[in-house]
Amino acid sequence: MKDKPFFTIVIPTYRRFDQLGECLRSISGIDYPKEDFEVVVVDDGSPSSPENIVEPWKSRFNVRLVTQPHAGPATARNRGVSEAAGAFIAFTDDDCMPAPDWLAKLKPRLDADPGGVVAGNTVNTLTDNPYSTASQMLIDYLNAYYNKENARFLTSNNMALSKEVFMKIGGFDTSFPLAAAEDREFCDRCVHFGLKTVFAPEAVVRHAHPLTLKKFIRQHYNYGRGANNFHRIRAERTSEKIRTEPPRFYIDLLFHPWKSETGNKAHLAFLMFLSQAANAAGLFREKLGSR
Repeated sequence: MKDKPFFTIVIPTYRRFDQLGECLRSISGIDYPKEDFEVVVVDDGSPSSPENIVEPWKSRFNVRLVTQPHAGPATARNRGVSEAAGAFIAFTDDDCMPAPDWLAKLKPRLDADPGGVVAGNTVNTLTDNPYSTASQMLIDYLNAYYNKENARFLTSNNMALSKEVFMKIGGFDTSFPLAAAEDREFCDRCVHFGLKTVFAPEAVVRHAHPLTLKKFIRQHYNYGRGANNFHRIRAERTSEKIRTEPPRFYIDLLFHPWKSETGNKAHLAFLMFLSQAANAAGLFREKLGSR
């Protein structure tokens, strides 16, 4: 085993042990030299330890568990990087399952620009769940809208960059306690510092995040709360006014399901509208609370 693996895969986890087990199972099938990557699982203060989930995989690949008091995924990812021996960091989440060629697809992108940031494509596996499908459809729309040339929408469940660059720009902002907009702020900061940001659709992780209507609304409400924090931090960093997308962005978003072959188009269009309404409610709640 090399002292310095090329990749360290960082996985924050919190109270989702079954999903974590499936994530580690998928990593065991990664078609990449086992001596060239390690895995750091960061438990974010779960009521009980996931050691029994991690332990069986130690004989298959280099994986270790670190723990911290509950502080949110941004802090957990930073902790994972602080423990990393790899020159490059690959982030994914406990409810994700990287494809066998995930690292092999990320590596040439990083070889081409070691000082850049690469994000791959995340694909919903719960196609019978309309709420998970709508969330995936929103991600696909944002990828198409923001990532035509220099990528401006990179998700933390499928992202890679050098440890040196990560530390240089300060890691994830720990003022984001929720899994909401901390990756958006990180991406914006990378762009602000002039880093090359690349969307690599060939690097795939499968995402299995079951949602109910209540969880769907809560998720997008929290995204709005995080967006308020993002806009505040961005304004402090750049002194620019908050930029909103043109009306056409939202019109095209609502009509996006009609271009898909997936599911009940009218229902999905309604969920797109609901996601934006919940997002706006979360944003204004935080805005009013900060006054």
